[in-house]
Amino acid sequence: MTLEQTISAIRPLDEKSMTAARNRFANIAMPLGGLGLLQDAIVQLAGILGQPVPDISRRAAVVFCADNGVVAEGVTQCGQEVTATVAENMGRGESTVCLMAKQLGMDVFPVDIGVARPIKSEKVLQFSVRRGTANLAHEPAMTRKEALEAVEIGIKIAEMCAEKGYSLLIGGEMGIGNTTTSAAVTAALTGAEAAAVTGRGAGLSTAGLERKIAVIEAALALHKPDSNDSIDVLHKVGGLDIAGLCGLYLGAAAQRIPVVLDGVISCAAALLAVRLCPQSVHFMVAAHRSDEPASILLLDALGKRSFLTAGMHLGEGTGAAAGVALLDLALAPYREMVSFADIGMEAYQPQK
Repeated sequence: MTLEQTISAIRPLDEKSMTAARNRFANIAMPLGGLGLLQDAIVQLAGILGQPVPDISRRAAVVFCADNGVVAEGVTQCGQEVTATVAENMGRGESTVCLMAKQLGMDVFPVDIGVARPIKSEKVLQFSVRRGTANLAHEPAMTRKEALEAVEIGIKIAEMCAEKGYSLLIGGEMGIGNTTTSAAVTAALTGAEAAAVTGRGAGLSTAGLERKIAVIEAALALHKPDSNDSIDVLHKVGGLDIAGLCGLYLGAAAQRIPVVLDGVISCAAALLAVRLCPQSVHFMVAAHRSDEPASILLLDALGKRSFLTAGMHLGEGTGAAAGVALLDLALAPYREMVSFADIGMEAYQPQK
């Protein structure tokens, strides 16, 4: 589907299934609201999937890999050649998220949506829009047409996952320089100062961080991205990985597949998606609060509270994978626990 068709296909959650899930929680033998945010997430999953007892056993991670021309400005600790190396490592199933996913029975689909050099792996899906973005410090990161193409690739991959029967997706990314692009996107969408949303990424020095902030400030002043136009923001200061994630989240919502969000790059993409279609936010579950400074701002903008605050900032979808593990743990008592009636105990009642 096109972006417009996808947006028009997104419908509200199934209130009947959500009510059934809430009633189930009220009757199983545990304190009211005892599982906190995990309990809320299970009710949300019920509404997305239309299942009072949601089945998320078929799950996949989609990891968008792309390079960013802004690396030329010295905003990273390593060169962009690392992106291709890690993408090929994912193709072998040996990256961090691949090893975590193995523990969860989760398939991983790495996607080359814009790596600077061709990827030497048949296991990496080939959807390259261009071989890395332009340097946003001097010119738009990509054309508007390329930004839209990358979003619609994400939509297409969500549709492919639906056809394969997946009932839960996580989005991840790999791209040297993408904490710079995600910070620029966040500042453009929220109006926050670049210094407030820019972190050290993979370990920048203080001097490197100052340079990174200055590059973002200059790029925003040069391009003046329209905060009300997600495609304009992507085209001017975004990344192909972020665009792909944005499309994945919209496509998943149209296919009624829940998505578990990762850290700042994932959440920046999610905010772009929500600006395109506010209804899509109801299909998103926030796994963790990243150690990057934009994380709190992005979660607040999305109206989300995350399960975890573990100081994570690895990327690839690793924080989202940890969130899936927590959902599995919460679903076990939801499915299997006895009711108050089963043990002859009066149910807890809400107190004023």
